[in-house]
Amino acid sequence: MIDAELQTLSSLSESQRSEWFREFGAISLSSSLENFDWVNLPAQFVEQQSAHLWSTHQLDAFRKAAAEYGDRLAKSRHTEPVAMQRLGIAVVGQGVAAYDTPLFSKLHEHGTRFTQVNPGGALQTLLSAVEQRARANSAAYAHWYVDGGAAMPHAPEIACVSYEALAPLRGSILKRMQAEIGQPGMGPEELRTHLARMTPADLGVGDDADPVLSRFQMKLFTEGSGTQIYSTTFAQWTAREVLRRAQALTLLVRFAPRQRQRPMNELLAGKQGEAQLDPAGSLMDADMGAYYHWIDQQRLPGAERSAFIAWFEGHGEAVAVGPAMPRGAESHSPIEMGKLLSLVTT
Repeated sequence: MIDAELQTLSSLSESQRSEWFREFGAISLSSSLENFDWVNLPAQFVEQQSAHLWSTHQLDAFRKAAAEYGDRLAKSRHTEPVAMQRLGIAVVGQGVAAYDTPLFSKLHEHGTRFTQVNPGGALQTLLSAVEQRARANSAAYAHWYVDGGAAMPHAPEIACVSYEALAPLRGSILKRMQAEIGQPGMGPEELRTHLARMTPADLGVGDDADPVLSRFQMKLFTEGSGTQIYSTTFAQWTAREVLRRAQALTLLVRFAPRQRQRPMNELLAGKQGEAQLDPAGSLMDADMGAYYHWIDQQRLPGAERSAFIAWFEGHGEAVAVGPAMPRGAESHSPIEMGKLLSLVTT
């Protein structure tokens, strides 16, 4: 996408380029910002630039210029047809025995709620559907399985990221964060810049690892906020990044119980053995995470024909969103998960 953007800018005439950046050129910066080492300290530059734009009442103008620039890029971009119907799946509520309040209220506005889904074998049915799609279209990094706990056995054609498997990487990053926080003068901007400069090699990732996936996994913890200590935040942020960076054709996200909130110093210290899980609170996190998952999916090409399922794991409640699913409707008839998949992907 960056290459395409640069090619588009290179193809513009001088007058076109002046027009595209005219509103940006009207924004004034302080001399300190003009001379700032933004290449090596991007996070600090963005923080200071935002404060400057706010204090000089230029933030609205900058936002308008950025939006218009993005619209121009979008119009100039050639979008290839999506290879297959995009499918998103969110599985929430692991470990919750009962929950009386209806789930997926925001998603229900856009699709159909099912109240009698047979939970027997449903999770494996969903994973098998991802595997079948990956075999039917074997493009690299097109089909993903994200787990907020331990990943289930899956086909090698799927790109998989799980919170438990990345425990060593999370531990290494938390130690680095603790060490940096203890340094004199270390603030949030400096810490963010330090994390942004890290590479997989800095964290001991072996040369035999997939370099693309390794860097992606590292960025989940160095760019995300709370992904290092809360599994629900990890699952939600990973889903966002998979859709944004890989524009996945298939994405199954399974939320797992996160630990209860504790003092931040304890959480950053990585004392996982003392953690107490909060299944009910995690369910509320995951309910909203499923909605964000669908929103991010709708931002991608082919959104008008994409499909989405959110399911309360181990229970009969689910919501299906797709071209063939009536909005705001409900079905109280017994249904198998395989049949539900067929309905939503029709």
